[in-house]
Amino acid sequence: MRSIWTGAIGFGLVNIPVKVYSASQDSTLDLDMLDKKDHSKIKFQRVNETTGKEVPWKNIVKAYNLQGDYVVLDEKDFASASPEKSKVINITSFVDVSEVDSIYFETPYFLEPDKAGEKAYRLLHDALEKSGKAGLGSFVLRSKEHLCIIKPHEDILILNRIRFAEEIRSTSELSVPKKGKPTAAEMKMALTLIDQLSAPFEIEKFKDTYSAELMKVIKAKAKGRKIERPVLKVTHRRTDDLMAQLKASLKKAS
Repeated sequence: MRSIWTGAIGFGLVNIPVKVYSASQDSTLDLDMLDKKDHSKIKFQRVNETTGKEVPWKNIVKAYNLQGDYVVLDEKDFASASPEKSKVINITSFVDVSEVDSIYFETPYFLEPDKAGEKAYRLLHDALEKSGKAGLGSFVLRSKEHLCIIKPHEDILILNRIRFAEEIRSTSELSVPKKGKPTAAEMKMALTLIDQLSAPFEIEKFKDTYSAELMKVIKAKAKGRKIERPVLKVTHRRTDDLMAQLKASLKKAS
């Protein structure tokens, strides 16, 4: 693995040098985009809108449109905006992870200690594990500030990027039911169904079966086989059928 960020965790007056690695990988199939006519690969180019010519990466700069004029920024400008956050993941408080709603969680990363920070890294890991708390902090990655949660996972520390409150859209424009309160019988059956289907969280049991099935389709097409395409329709039933649906669900679950 290649690290995507190098800096330190600021833990009170303790400084823990770390490297950050992406903790996730894509499980979907790598599909190419082709021209329908001759199956040539599609390529994307960075084009100058004035000249129409392709621009190499080395000639591309970032800029902000300030009242009609572009202000060009370089790496030093990004670092000078907040030099401490560009190099330090500063833990500002400790929280219960259960208090952080799942809507805020974004991307997980592994944290690896530098040799000089191994003891402090282990101390923070074990202290978080024993207290049941997680460190809440912020840092700058790719010219953007991120909130983050640092928590123990097995023998390492994991950093989860989390969203700012202003990044969550309002639900005011959504149409949600305000009437039609469930009956006592419906609620009892729903709770019974939940109880019957309750199980320990074991993520290993879940696999990306869609990618596997799609690969079967790809191999079948490559051999010239006819692909059966089942039609699946979403059934819209009246709310009056809710009790019947719950009863059928309970029968199936049992």
